[in-house]
Amino acid sequence: MSKPRIAVTMGDPAGIGPEICLDLLADSSVADRCVPIVFGDTEVLRLCAGQTGKNGDFQVVGKENLSSTSSPSVLDLGLMEMDQLQPGIINPATGKATYGYVMEAIDACLAGQVDAVATCPANKEAMKSAGIPHPGHTEIFAERTQSKRFCMAFFSKTISCSLVTVHAGYTEVPGLLSEERIIDVIELTRETHEKLLGKEPSIGICGLNPHAGENGLFGNGEEERIIMPAIEKTRAKGFNLTGPLPPDTAFTESMRRQIDAYVCMYHDQGLIPVKALAFEEAVNVTLGLPLVRTSVDHGTALDIAWQDKADASSLKAAVNLAVRLID
Repeated sequence: MSKPRIAVTMGDPAGIGPEICLDLLADSSVADRCVPIVFGDTEVLRLCAGQTGKNGDFQVVGKENLSSTSSPSVLDLGLMEMDQLQPGIINPATGKATYGYVMEAIDACLAGQVDAVATCPANKEAMKSAGIPHPGHTEIFAERTQSKRFCMAFFSKTISCSLVTVHAGYTEVPGLLSEERIIDVIELTRETHEKLLGKEPSIGICGLNPHAGENGLFGNGEEERIIMPAIEKTRAKGFNLTGPLPPDTAFTESMRRQIDAYVCMYHDQGLIPVKALAFEEAVNVTLGLPLVRTSVDHGTALDIAWQDKADASSLKAAVNLAVRLID
């Protein structure tokens, strides 16, 4: 049986994406499980290898060979304007190239040339300066695949969280919550964790307000009006749910022993515990897409880019999880 082919987007060329891709390509334990194919620029990768002392000897494939390649490779897309590349400094050219790598990988996956996509970090500022109208990878994947029901989630052995709202300011969050949206995220979370765990997962649903609203004392009754009805409707389907949980105690060690996954109402409610408890092992996953998409759980790290200081653990974890999620 052939090993799954995982498209790995190189991320922003000015960040740590190129060097962690080089580490990935050189790791025999990754190659034992799958065929990683970096969607990026060979010139960038070789320049990075020369600057960091990493192995710049890798196989290069063309689009016509994607479906048949059986060893770690690089698809040379030639999207980066090399005279615009300065490690550690983003600009519209790096943002445009980042976006191009992602779009090529999505299309290859939809066409069946690769089996999943794992993404290296993009820089939101660089993509915005390039005129890309999306705040991040999640929204790009959702639009390109025409997905209406999706969510951002983070998986690790220590803690896993799914997000109801993502890139929104705190004042916007209450207006973005709805029964339908929370039900969607609960169902997507349950479906994926049941597949990974092989059992009905225990899911903790966080409240929005301090003390989960404390019976309407805090907030505008979001727990009573929106969150609890969503819990009741999904619990009626046989889901194993707990909540609304007071956010300040939801992630204690004793609670984590009882909960397989959390549904969090806003970005930092989920990301703070994930990054505090599982920064190096957590993987970003977009649930609800017609393809498997995983990602590193960190940014472009411009301050250490191209200095041989980056850790490829999160990328390797993202690739390994992608392999597990493939049907």
